[in-house]
Amino acid sequence: MATHLITGAGAGIGAAVAARLHARGDDLVLLARDAARGKQLVERYPGSRALVGDLSDPDRLSWAFSKQPVPERIDSLLHIAGIVDLGPVGELRPKTWHQQLNVNLIAPAEVTRLLLPTLRASRATVVFVNSGAGLTAHADWSAYAASKHGLKALADSLRAEEKPNGIRVTSVYPGRTATGMQAKVHSQEGKEYDPAAWIDPESVATTIVMAVDLPRDAEVNDLSVRPGR
Repeated sequence: MATHLITGAGAGIGAAVAARLHARGDDLVLLARDAARGKQLVERYPGSRALVGDLSDPDRLSWAFSKQPVPERIDSLLHIAGIVDLGPVGELRPKTWHQQLNVNLIAPAEVTRLLLPTLRASRATVVFVNSGAGLTAHADWSAYAASKHGLKALADSLRAEEKPNGIRVTSVYPGRTATGMQAKVHSQEGKEYDPAAWIDPESVATTIVMAVDLPRDAEVNDLSVRPGR
C-alpha cells in the first residue's frame, strides 16, 4: 500500500486523484488549510489523514509542520492545489501577484523542501500539476502564467538535483479542465461556461496516476493533456 501526500484534494483534479487512490486502498495524507477543512477531507476519505498547512502563507508552513506528525513514508507527493486571478499587467496589483505566486509556486517549493528527507528515503515520485499557461502565456494571464512558468523551473531543477537520490519528478500540463477554477476563469473572461466542452478532471487524474504507477525503470518528465473534443 503506497502513501500519497496530496494538496488540493478538496475539489477538481485533486479530488478526482484522491478518490481514485482511496478507492484502490492506498494511504492518503491530505494537506488542508486549517483543522476544520482537514476534518472534512478525512470524513470524505475514511482512513486518510490530514496535514494542516496554509499554502497561501508559505512562510508559516515550517512552523505548522513542526506542530503535528508528518508521515514517515511518502511514496508520492502530488502538488495539485492552485489558484487563478486574471487581469492585464497594467491593472494587477502586488497583492494579486503575491497570492498566486505563494500558492502556485512558493508553497510547493516549501512543502517539497520540508519533506525532502522523507521523499529521498522513500525514493518518491513528485508530481507538479502545472498548466498550459506554464508553457505559453497569453494576454491577461501574466501573474498565473508566471507562477506556472516558475513551477516548471522548480520541477526541472528538482529533477536534476534529486535524480541521484532516486526521486522522480513529473510535470503535468492540463489544458482547460472542467473544474471550479475553469468556471471562475470563464466568468473573468466574460464567457459562458460549458463544462462539457473541456477536459473531465477524471481524465487528468488518469495521467497523474499513470505517472505515479510507472515502473521504476522509467520516468515521465513532462506530460501535456489537451481537450480532445
